[in-house]
Amino acid sequence: MTGSSISLQVLHQLITATMPQDMPPTGGYAQVQYKRNLPARGFKPGYYMIGMHLIMAYGFYKYFHGVREQRELAREKMWSRLHLTPLLQAEEDRDQVRRYYADKAREKELLGTESKIYNSDRFVRPTFAYTPSNLTQ
Repeated sequence: MTGSSISLQVLHQLITATMPQDMPPTGGYAQVQYKRNLPARGFKPGYYMIGMHLIMAYGFYKYFHGVREQRELAREKMWSRLHLTPLLQAEEDRDQVRRYYADKAREKELLGTESKIYNSDRFVRPTFAYTPSNLTQ
């Protein structure tokens, strides 16, 4: 076995002596360019985020001011209705009185005398509404 191992060593020396091994050149290989030199398009992502937040802040500002304005208009509408209610009620009462006296005059004209329909003198608001006989548009 020793003979075969010597022959292997000799064989190895012969191979290395006749065939030089490939090694990198002195100073190393040149850099391999694997990146593309493309210019950056647009702004940096941080600028887009800042712009988006500014636009959203402006939108929320306008939205909340609009909500506040709508709330104020609703409050004003409610108070105007509260203050107009007595005026509208008085107008309706005047209309009821006018209709009541017109009905009494029509009844006196037709019957010749004033008859009491109800058993008391207390005013009872009519439960029906008068409609005109001819409707105009």
